[in-house]
Amino acid sequence: MQTEARVGVVVEGGQRDGCTRKYVQVQRSHQQAQIGTVSQLLAGGIAGAVSKTCTAPLARLTILFQVQGMHSDAAALRKACIWREASRIIHEEGIRAFWKGNLVTIAHRLPYSSVSFYSYERYKNVGGFLAGVTAATATYPLDLVRTRLAAQTNVIYYRGIWHALRTISKEEGLFGLYKGLGATLLSVGPNIAISFSVYETLRSQWQLQRPHDSSVLVSLACGSVSGIASSSAIFPLDLVRRRMQLEGAGGRARVYKTGIFGTFRHIIRSEGFRGLYRGILPEYYKVVPSVSIVFVTYETMKKLLSSYPADH
Repeated sequence: MQTEARVGVVVEGGQRDGCTRKYVQVQRSHQQAQIGTVSQLLAGGIAGAVSKTCTAPLARLTILFQVQGMHSDAAALRKACIWREASRIIHEEGIRAFWKGNLVTIAHRLPYSSVSFYSYERYKNVGGFLAGVTAATATYPLDLVRTRLAAQTNVIYYRGIWHALRTISKEEGLFGLYKGLGATLLSVGPNIAISFSVYETLRSQWQLQRPHDSSVLVSLACGSVSGIASSSAIFPLDLVRRRMQLEGAGGRARVYKTGIFGTFRHIIRSEGFRGLYRGILPEYYKVVPSVSIVFVTYETMKKLLSSYPADH
């Protein structure tokens, strides 16, 4: 699951990517220019898309490591090595392969971020949880397609977004587009709770000890730590989601047939508890740049769009 950003309100949805569901809260002064709803949606969506594009190589490495156990004997699984896998991708698939599936990531991220942003404003007091559930459900088919495209290596089964959507609908039915959604929804609450509690605790302590430090520095640092904390907590659910998304796809064997908890048991039995954290290192590496890029992009877009009249 994925980095979330809250700049006054929710800016970027993320599962990890769950997720990509971590938050950075930046206090906005009353003197700052207000922007309208449409501008908020644009700024939030663009910030999410730019962040995902910049960190796409690490995101693809995470996915490849997460699904490794699906097509390898547990005894034959090698320790995940980022540099070795990156070298393999460059040698066998070319440098552009690091962005495989990025177009659908952007297609997913723009509405996801916008729905998160808009829902948060509408739900107010329970905004974080309901915005996350709404955004995840509304855009889930795109997230599933992104996973399947990113997991393709030498054998190409899906030729693009629309081909993947048509093929999955035809071969697996409408519900095939929602495989693993339960794991995603289960992660929303813990992700938000951990992100906000860690962020607020760190921020309040920092401001007590160093009240004159830059608010931007405090937000980025605390947001990065809270992102790492929430990633660590929900990563097993994210891994289960990825495995379920790829179940039976493109000729893959159907291994997990007993739902979320059955998938957990299967992974633990065959790969051990460490198998639930396969691929977490590149996920850690992308937290800080994700938070920073979202913050900078959102603030830039907000300034550009603030010259337009608010639509509310």
